[in-house]
Amino acid sequence: MEEEEEEEDDDDDDTFEDAVCTKTPARVNTPLSVITEAFENLADLLKPDTPTQEDGLSLDAFCGACTHVSILFSCLGFAFKFAEMEYISKVKDLVEASKTLDTLQNILDLDVENATVKTPGSRSRNLRRVRQGLDLIRAIFEQFLMTGEYSLKDAATTAYTQVCAPFHTWAVRTAVYAGMYTLPTRDQLLLRLNETNQSVEKNMRRYMEASRPIIEYIDKLYIERNIKLDW
Repeated sequence: MEEEEEEEDDDDDDTFEDAVCTKTPARVNTPLSVITEAFENLADLLKPDTPTQEDGLSLDAFCGACTHVSILFSCLGFAFKFAEMEYISKVKDLVEASKTLDTLQNILDLDVENATVKTPGSRSRNLRRVRQGLDLIRAIFEQFLMTGEYSLKDAATTAYTQVCAPFHTWAVRTAVYAGMYTLPTRDQLLLRLNETNQSVEKNMRRYMEASRPIIEYIDKLYIERNIKLDW
């Protein structure tokens, strides 16, 4: 009798082990995958035949996606500390604006009405800076994947020169370029982002694809109001 009970217990143990071994691993949400998904959802709002085409892109939704991006600047370390601080402060201002304004268009229309579009601290100016931050990350990813050895220093230097350097003072540019030597290595970046060689490329490409229409949409808002983009 005891032997039969032991055999039954053994069978139960085997069944439990089989259940554990065949369980599907849970999906791991990395910082980069969270950012990517947020911008894919935001990009979906800009597709044809969506309410956004007439009503405008929700400022609240835009801020919700943008708040996730600051961790990427943090992962790049000292070299982009200025960019991180500027980006965070501008996003916080837009979050505050979202309490009274519904869309990105509302921000520009209000500043156009008050002739404060390019005034330091204006929300139109802050939106422009947040847009540059998103484009900087996109450009870094693009350059990172283009370089054969995935050199973060080379990728970040080229991306910064293209996207932000034309709008920064000499002092800021000098500090950023000097800080490029403190950037993490490729392996260190993967560790900080909790990504693998395969997943980081996939998620970087997803962000590049999702952020592009959003960046273009913001540029279009300025152009439609006869506001040049050279500032």
